[in-house]
Amino acid sequence: MAWVWLIIGGCFEVGFTTCLRFVDGFRNILWTLGFLVSVGLSMALLEVASRSIPMGTAYAVWGGIGAIGTVIIGMIWFHEPATPIRIVLIFAIVACIAGLKLTAH
Repeated sequence: MAWVWLIIGGCFEVGFTTCLRFVDGFRNILWTLGFLVSVGLSMALLEVASRSIPMGTAYAVWGGIGAIGTVIIGMIWFHEPATPIRIVLIFAIVACIAGLKLTAH
């Protein structure tokens, strides 16, 4: 179950990084609330997951999910470059996350 919480926490990390784009110096109240809720849930779920998963592994997986998700959101919704090298590097991050999961005790 810890891995499920970690994945959900990583998704909330994507949520807070996406909200961060719109907070406008924390003047946009709705986006700021979305940011705060997402960051709180993300951190809480990371903490819950790290009770069973080694902290270094949990943090690396959580951060990787957030990084990959944020890059994909940027490509899809914000028209950031989707160059072949960026795609290859995303797959490399996924491979590293899978490796960490496979080697976690």
